[in-house]
Amino acid sequence: MTIKLGPDGIRPAKRGGRRAPRVANLPLRERGSALLAVLWLSAALSAIAFAMSMTVRSETERTATSMDDLRSYYLASAGVQKAMVELFWTATSGATFIPTDRPTIDYDLPSGMVHVEIIPETAKLNVNRASADQLVNLMTGLGIDGGRASAIAGGIVLARTPSFQAPQASFQEIEELLSVRGVTPDIFYGTWAATGNGDAGENPLARRPGLNDCLTVYGLTSGDVNAALAVAGATPGGLPAEGARPGAGPGLGGNLLTGGNAIVTFRATARLRLSDGQLSDMRRTVGAQVKYMPYGSEAPFYVLRWYDTAWSY
Repeated sequence: MTIKLGPDGIRPAKRGGRRAPRVANLPLRERGSALLAVLWLSAALSAIAFAMSMTVRSETERTATSMDDLRSYYLASAGVQKAMVELFWTATSGATFIPTDRPTIDYDLPSGMVHVEIIPETAKLNVNRASADQLVNLMTGLGIDGGRASAIAGGIVLARTPSFQAPQASFQEIEELLSVRGVTPDIFYGTWAATGNGDAGENPLARRPGLNDCLTVYGLTSGDVNAALAVAGATPGGLPAEGARPGAGPGLGGNLLTGGNAIVTFRATARLRLSDGQLSDMRRTVGAQVKYMPYGSEAPFYVLRWYDTAWSY
């Protein structure tokens, strides 16, 4: 059988078909262009694959962090619930689940550790009964300059006694202080301030407590400025004292043990337990303001406020 070749030395395709060119017979310039295109395409595909892998990794880490945050939230919430019930049992059963003069308690649970701060509202200064001098001294202790402290104290005293409300009954909620001229969110909620020379490595930022940490609308007496600063763990200037334990102050005994009507704030900070038994660096803090009722009430206590996001030292 004789095979006829074309003039270019390539066997012709069958009738009706197409003849594929041979790369070997392409000019050198065209072969180089084809190789370069293949290399560029490979580089582009590699870049896309790398970007996709980084995106998947980031999303996986973000999802894991979100899950840990959610688990920490429920762990901290469990700590608050446990502390509020145990404090009630301590006051009613005679057993000592939580010492009434103890400002903190730790729960070592299988899923992690929970540190609960117990802060009685009686340790704070009553904003509706405090004098202007007490308010000035308190704000000076929080690091607010004297002129601004005097202006805010004057605004608070003036706002307490409008003509259309009974005296000493203006502030029904502590957040109403935000409407007083000069009270900014940093002054009310607190902020972060540099310690020492401000070097983040040697002197990291420390939280400066705010009016919300020291003032209350509850209580029959005006309270004490030093106790109000102590409950926030502040020194003159507003920064936390070395080794300060927020929550220290007057004990819980009194009203809670004898007749109820005590209002206590629980602040719980949770850290998850890792697979190796160590505690995670992630911390999540929640809080609750609880009112304990007199014996025989419909419910032993009520949660007045719940804080999904709180702060802790």
